[in-house]
Formats: sequence, C-alpha cells, structure tokens
Amino acid sequence: MPKRKQDRPRRQRWTPEEASVVLAKQTASGLSVQQFAAREGLDAERLYRWRRRLETAPGPGPAFVEVQPSRRPRIEIVLPSGHVLFVPDSVDEGALGRLLGVLERSEEC
Repeated sequence: MPKRKQDRPRRQRWTPEEASVVLAKQTASGLSVQQFAAREGLDAERLYRWRRRLETAPGPGPAFVEVQPSRRPRIEIVLPSGHVLFVPDSVDEGALGRLLGVLERSEEC
C-alpha cells in the first residue's frame, strides 16, 4: 500500500493494484474522499484521478461460463402406498391418465 504523504517522496507512483487497494479502503471506511485523504495524509485529487482511471480502464475480455440446465418443473404424485412419482409438467395428459389408471388398478402401489 502506498505510504502517507509525510512518509514518502512527493511523486511516488502507484500501480493500479495499489490504487485499487487505497480506493477500496476509502470506500470501506465510509468516509468521503476528502475526509479519508485528510486522515491518511493523501491528496484527494489523486484519489479522484485514480477512481476515474480505473473506472474507464478496459476490463477483461468476454468470459465463457458453463451453463447448467435448470431443473425442469415437475409434478409430484404421492401414491396410496407412499411411493412418490415425479413426472415433468410437460407430460402428455393422455399418457399421464393411462399411467394413473394402471397404478390405480395395481395392488402393489
């Protein structure tokens, strides 16, 4: 982290990483830029310049992320036996009706 004004030569240059650390500390402090700069012995205008510089700096290029398919909506059917049957909510009504008919006739369910 950059040193305070009184502890360092007047024109010490900050790296973007150092400036980011100082700006993050200023934000976390809850103080205004002016108040933080006075407390830390820094030039407020320097903080403003770095903030503008870092905000306009090009960010990393596009990133690719893995997309996981979401769970499809489903219908939960609890059978008298306590067994649970899950079917997609897009199930054909006719097929679901036939399935339920078979399950109603079955003594094991």
